[in-house]
Amino acid sequence: MIHTMRWFGPNDPVSLMDIRQAGCAGVVSALHQIPVGEIWSTEAIKERKSLIEAGNEQFTSLQWLVVESLPVHEHIKKGLPTRELYIENYKQSLKNLAACGIKTVCYNFMPVLDWSRTQLDYTMPEGHKTLRFVWEDFALFDLYILHRPNAAVDYEPEIQQSVSEKFSRMSPDEIFHLTNTVLLGLPGSEEAFDLVNFQSLLDAYAHIDDKQLRENLYYFVKEVAPVAQELGINLCIHPDDPPRSLLGLPRVVSTEADLDELMQASNVRANGITFCTGSLGVRADNDLVHIIEKFGDRIHFVHLRTTKREDGTRNFHEAPHLHGDVDMYAVVKAILAEEKRRKDAGYQDNTLPMRPDHGFQMLDDLHKKTYPGYSGIGRLKALAELRGLETGIKRSLSI
Repeated sequence: MIHTMRWFGPNDPVSLMDIRQAGCAGVVSALHQIPVGEIWSTEAIKERKSLIEAGNEQFTSLQWLVVESLPVHEHIKKGLPTRELYIENYKQSLKNLAACGIKTVCYNFMPVLDWSRTQLDYTMPEGHKTLRFVWEDFALFDLYILHRPNAAVDYEPEIQQSVSEKFSRMSPDEIFHLTNTVLLGLPGSEEAFDLVNFQSLLDAYAHIDDKQLRENLYYFVKEVAPVAQELGINLCIHPDDPPRSLLGLPRVVSTEADLDELMQASNVRANGITFCTGSLGVRADNDLVHIIEKFGDRIHFVHLRTTKREDGTRNFHEAPHLHGDVDMYAVVKAILAEEKRRKDAGYQDNTLPMRPDHGFQMLDDLHKKTYPGYSGIGRLKALAELRGLETGIKRSLSI
């Protein structure tokens, strides 16, 4: 695997030199400053590329290997007539990225919210802080802070009773903190959604069910994936996080069956997958090794992390990379087998870019402001563990 880390740009507290010193060869980045739907110009792409490559003559080389993410405009997700303009803009951004030598582009199709958590500083037994999703807290936000119409139908009676009691005991500061956590914007953003306007964003999906959202996704990939194929770009969708419906919104990239339908919707290799073990691994019914073996040719980018499902609940938290619900040994072994298959078949892209995802906040980073899940030391720890696991498997298999 090609070891990479995500870098959010010049304001990221984790520097490019930090990433270089972690032993990475690649950088995963995006132009977060450009509004969603606007074209990424070659000038803006080259500017970011030059920042990443600065120092390559003096130090170990870094390359911008993966875009994460080139976001999909909400008009495309909702299937509005104006989607045609934004699809054309997306195609042009892909052309500009290809012209600058960037060949892997990650995106997602989650409506309104990106990844969702209810706690960003859950303390582990060792003192690390990590991300956590608590179903009861999410229900509390939905029922008593957002007051989403008809939200009660999505929650069991016992959950409704427990959140009612919990809400009555919450302080204004606790309510404010939960609200900002749930409404956190895209990774890399320091701004949350505005609660006042948030319901209107949900209302725009009132008539878009699971079937319709799938149709809108498949329309998008049918338009865009063939262009990516011609450009030599691997387009790879990130699974839903968490992989279940939230706030009454459908989620359509959560299971093996979802991925199967999507791959068939545009049967070109460029229509591919970001294989995120954390997102897919939240569901016990997702067999991760089987998914790698089934869709290996369409996997273009790998996120390695693991979550821990909490017994008897829908709760989960980010766990140590080698000790959660994901069998990381089996997953890495399957990825290495896929890379060997590609090499034996003469593929040029026979080594997959991988980044360690959602590291703990720990050591000195406990006293720093970092993007949730993206502290430097926590990801360094994760990468070291994953690198050791990868090396051991390669030695044992003589790869």
